[in-house]
Amino acid sequence: MGKENIKSPSVASALIPIAMALAILVVGIGILKYPAELMLLFAGIVFTIFSVWYGHKWESIIETMGSKIKKALPAILILFCIGLLIGTWMISGTIPLFVYYGLEIINPNYLYVIAFLVTAIVSTCVGTSWGSAGTIGVAIMSISQTMDLSLAITAGAVVSGAYFGDKLSPLSDTTNMSSIAAGSNLYEHIKHMLYSAIPSSILAIIVFTVVGLGIETDSTQLTNIQQMTSGLDQLFNLNILLLLPAVVVIVGSLMKKPPLIVLFSSSVIAMILGLVLQGASFANIFASAVSGFNVDMLGAEANVISEDLQSLLNRGGLYSMYNATFFVFVAFFFASALEISQALNIILESILTHLKSIGSITFSALVTGFAVINCTSNALVSYFLVQDIYGKVYRKKNLHPVNLSRNMEDSITITEVLMPWTVSGVFMATTLGVSNFEFLPWAIFNLGGFVFSALYGFLAPITGGFGIRKLETDRVEDSKTKNII
Repeated sequence: MGKENIKSPSVASALIPIAMALAILVVGIGILKYPAELMLLFAGIVFTIFSVWYGHKWESIIETMGSKIKKALPAILILFCIGLLIGTWMISGTIPLFVYYGLEIINPNYLYVIAFLVTAIVSTCVGTSWGSAGTIGVAIMSISQTMDLSLAITAGAVVSGAYFGDKLSPLSDTTNMSSIAAGSNLYEHIKHMLYSAIPSSILAIIVFTVVGLGIETDSTQLTNIQQMTSGLDQLFNLNILLLLPAVVVIVGSLMKKPPLIVLFSSSVIAMILGLVLQGASFANIFASAVSGFNVDMLGAEANVISEDLQSLLNRGGLYSMYNATFFVFVAFFFASALEISQALNIILESILTHLKSIGSITFSALVTGFAVINCTSNALVSYFLVQDIYGKVYRKKNLHPVNLSRNMEDSITITEVLMPWTVSGVFMATTLGVSNFEFLPWAIFNLGGFVFSALYGFLAPITGGFGIRKLETDRVEDSKTKNII
């Protein structure tokens, strides 16, 4: 079937596969709790049938899928590196060190707000939500589990803090790429994002503080903490040298070294520490890196290490990321079929003709960004697609590019993690051990960005444009020469 036989579907026709795919994903995953991989596969088949019906070749879908996976290879390798990192940080004692002193120092009433603040600081320093959640986030989840606190709220706080840095750090690839795609200066883009980031952060701090203060500690909880710290102290040789793997990650990120090299180097340092300080054998060091850490590797005695502590520590390794990696392939099959079908583009183009006010344009761009990232799981593709659709519309309304770049961050960067069928969503659920829909209501920062950006658009006529920057036509900046990366 040649390219000349391709037919263009109508808006009504394009709505059919969109509605069917949404029903499969929302009902299948959200309500019936069916495996996300299978539901995503079915949704992709819907768009495949639609594409073939309108004259596209099956081969074009596979070729598109191949190109997407090629571009996503660095992300796939980072997935494996995070699994490697967790396994080696466990056997070296690095994560147990964080857990031990966290249990000693942190008051349970303030764990949620500390989880947000600490991961926000780490993610801003390293410029990646995955890195901060996969390191300090894992330690905080372990502390929460030991204190018998809500893992859903803790995961929401970790995710909120992790994406604070992913959105605002000048080291973040998504922060850089969203400003490039929209044609805005990097640091002006970051400054403009504070309009939504500051109120979202304040709201998150208030919520996590209030909820935490409502926690009632009991003697059983305190006894559990004492047992955990005692078990960690007996199992590991805890000292300040165990901070080295974390220092490598932070320093390497600040020096803008490639993430894969930084994560792998940190894992190697952790392996050496496991050999020297914990007395682990080479065989167990490599086993922890591949299949994950197990307390048996350090000769733990059954009467010393409780089942709770074992469940806390036994994790990580390359194998732990296999499911997430398989999910990437399924997600890109779905994204490729959707892209070839052009169903989403046709609907969006029809919507644009009805946008008149700043509020409607802003809200539409936010919804579009959220929809596109959920369909593609690729932030870079999503940024440029939203720019292609809305760039001219924003300029016609005399809106500065920083408005579009902020809207893209608030609808793409920080919302992808909320859905269980996206790559980031799968990563966070796998790493933190809490399903996406469980921590979604508590990802206050992520939800707040979308809400506050929408409010600025709708309230612009009343607030005099507060939070909305107009384009100064007499001194438009050339993003190609002034954009700082």
